[in-house]
Amino acid sequence: MGVFMLRSILASAVLVMATIGTHAGEVLYNGIKLPDQWPPRPDSFSRDKPTSPPYLADYPKVIPIDVGRQLFVDDFLIAQTTLKRIFHQPTYNANCPIFKAEKHWEIRRDTGFAAPFSDGVWYDPKDRKFKMWYMAGTACFFGYATSQDAIHWERPKLNTTRYGDNVLDIEPIQRDSSTIWLDLEDPDPSRRFKMMYFRAGLHMRVSADGIHWSDSLGSPGGSSDRSTFFYNPFRKVWVYSIRGSARNVGRCRFYAESPKFGVPLWKNLRELPMWACADSLDRVKKVEYVEECPDLYNLDATPYESLILGLFSIHAKVAGVDRPKINYVTLGFSRDGFHWLRPDRRPFLDVSEDKDAWNYGNVQSAGGGCLVMGDKLYFYCSGRNSHKTPDDGSGATTGLAILRRDGFASLEATRKPGTLTTHLVTFNGKHLFVNLRCPQGSLRAEVLDEQGQPIAPYLLENSDSLQADTTLAQIRWKGATDLSSLSGKAVHFRFHLENGGLYSFWVSPDSSGASYGYVAAGSPGLTNNRDTLGRKANK
Repeated sequence: MGVFMLRSILASAVLVMATIGTHAGEVLYNGIKLPDQWPPRPDSFSRDKPTSPPYLADYPKVIPIDVGRQLFVDDFLIAQTTLKRIFHQPTYNANCPIFKAEKHWEIRRDTGFAAPFSDGVWYDPKDRKFKMWYMAGTACFFGYATSQDAIHWERPKLNTTRYGDNVLDIEPIQRDSSTIWLDLEDPDPSRRFKMMYFRAGLHMRVSADGIHWSDSLGSPGGSSDRSTFFYNPFRKVWVYSIRGSARNVGRCRFYAESPKFGVPLWKNLRELPMWACADSLDRVKKVEYVEECPDLYNLDATPYESLILGLFSIHAKVAGVDRPKINYVTLGFSRDGFHWLRPDRRPFLDVSEDKDAWNYGNVQSAGGGCLVMGDKLYFYCSGRNSHKTPDDGSGATTGLAILRRDGFASLEATRKPGTLTTHLVTFNGKHLFVNLRCPQGSLRAEVLDEQGQPIAPYLLENSDSLQADTTLAQIRWKGATDLSSLSGKAVHFRFHLENGGLYSFWVSPDSSGASYGYVAAGSPGLTNNRDTLGRKANK
């Protein structure tokens, strides 16, 4: 067999693996079994028929809960409840924009740019610094900034380029969308940072420090601008969110995955399954200038605790010529890494109706998703306004929105008590923790066997009655030091709540409350990408 033919066969094999996947039938960390065809290839997408993940209709008989806080964003964990689910939204920092164009290389001619176009905002535990990569200036440089508090940002003098003090020396002219990922699982320190960006095609690079980058590793495949990627640590694969378009849905996303970053995966979009699109439920922004059904402009994603958090950038088409292009960000949640539930279509990161606002034009999400800052989540985004004067550098700026930790959704009870019973779950931990808001109410819990009968001593009458507003509280029972006697057994948890909200629960192996879930773009106090310290990290 000739060398050329052998190379062709190997290249074809890589393309087939990228297209049909190598994990068919895999059972995930949460008990979900992947279908025989992976990734799935939906027959079609329709704007008129919003989809729902198949695992919500066909959930595992027993759900393992050892990985991460268990969030109530859907009914995956819930067998029965009388509580009402409420979705919550973040609040923009009062000083937004927190970062804007100031240097001459960021302000050119008619506008200034200093904002992530995905790019990335991360906490680096090696240097104990927050780091931001962003689009700098209308020449679209790679800008780099650091911070000690995630609020106030500085431009370090890198001495690596003639274009500006904090500009990376990477094909700096007219780059488009970019994603930077801090990979704390790669054993090779020279590949600690990963980058993919669009400049006349997709390019991939790696770096030890996020400043000095390798030569291009090539392209994963054909694409257009605004394509991004993320790491799915639950399945140890790199996932590529590729921009494309399809009949009847407009702009949409195509999906590819690979266990290794920096290899070619596909030749053209026809080889890839369609992943996500906007639909009729995205017509939530009721303003006079929104015309037809929106498009899905971008999809960033990140691992958060026990699921994948999706940041869907919705492009709302406008009728008037005076309004800039509108993009706002909504949320989605996935437990298998492919199928999305998008239960709340209100803008999560919204544009403003104030013509002078930093985010009047459009808003885009940042790579990494969010930082875990103690009891809060920090979501960074870009904001554009084409109505401000050229000299103030506000063409594209960086904003910050803040949400309670796990605060996407809560299950609520009024003064009339309510209950929530989980499906059968199994765990290897010892201590039950909750994220709870009931300063004037109470929460108690009991543990039931497979037949729904209470297990002594984990009885309701033995349970602590919690009255607190905290993102980390332990539930204890009289007569029991911990839950170790139930380790490995299938049980139900039943929560009894009065006058408050319950955001999440989890069983930790130690009394610190460490969830061993994933912390998106990082958290100060932690040395890796998982919550291994619980309340100790907050100190």
